[in-house]
Amino acid sequence: MSRELRYERLVQASPARVFDLFTSPAGQREFYGNDAPGWVVDSRCEVRVGGAWEITFGPSRGELYRHLHVFEAIERPRRLLLATTETRPDGSSFSFSTEFMFAPRDGATLMTIVQWGFPSDELRDEHGRGVPHAFDRLERALSP
Repeated sequence: MSRELRYERLVQASPARVFDLFTSPAGQREFYGNDAPGWVVDSRCEVRVGGAWEITFGPSRGELYRHLHVFEAIERPRRLLLATTETRPDGSSFSFSTEFMFAPRDGATLMTIVQWGFPSDELRDEHGRGVPHAFDRLERALSP
């Protein structure tokens, strides 16, 4: 069984618009956000190869997840490759790779996330449950 996670969504906006929102503070808040009261999202990002994108998020300040992404490739507006380390509220952590692709499709964008290198099927599946919600929020932010 593969420990790769792949998810695609057709988004009704140009690749440049999707890429620019996704890499902005507002887009990052949307992608990691949640409509639950008290949900926390803090994001700091330096969009450059070797730069860090650090996001802390969770249901409260006392229960935060931390994703530290390091940009390995940036090909605006079509691709981001990131080395990701996730630290969980209990202090445990693991590393994996994340790639985002933004492909033009008839005036829209096919946005794809591929993540690989998860240490267990359970962690891969946990990430897979959250990804559709993240795409929903980003797509909503792109709506006029």
